[in-house]
Amino acid sequence: MTSDHNRRHVATFCGQCSCGCPELWIDPDAPQGKRVVLTDDFGQRIQMSVGQLTDLVADVKNGVLDEVLIPS
Repeated sequence: MTSDHNRRHVATFCGQCSCGCPELWIDPDAPQGKRVVLTDDFGQRIQMSVGQLTDLVADVKNGVLDEVLIPS
């Protein structure tokens, strides 16, 4: 991945604590397949394309995680 200083912050998920919440970044200097960067509170990262993020968001909006996140 290219240097972190070029990444543009998009969102912080949670943000109600100081534990290093997951964050979404765009790295315009990365190859197209790795421009979206999702970091977690353990220092790990996932890189994906904008198309993959679009698919992920659409699936979440369509309820693909409801069964996992909402107890029966």
